[in-house]
Amino acid sequence: MDPQQVIRSVVVTQDAVSLIERENKLTFMVDIRATKRDVKNAVEALYEVKVARVNTLITALGEKKAYVKLAPEYKASEVATRLGVF
Repeated sequence: MDPQQVIRSVVVTQDAVSLIERENKLTFMVDIRATKRDVKNAVEALYEVKVARVNTLITALGEKKAYVKLAPEYKASEVATRLGVF
């Protein structure tokens, strides 16, 4: 899948911001058909970081949310700043 199609948007909630600060994780809404591997590849391609882990879930509204933990040498706060979260 094309990285632009996989990542729909960045989630900017208080919980998402606390995950950035505490756990080095970014939260995205992603295409419902995207696999964890698709999400990992898209984040690495779009934001030039290494991904350590991806967890996904389907929300009550039927949307797919991905929690992306970055490798220790990358800072989620720096990526979030580039995305305009902070």
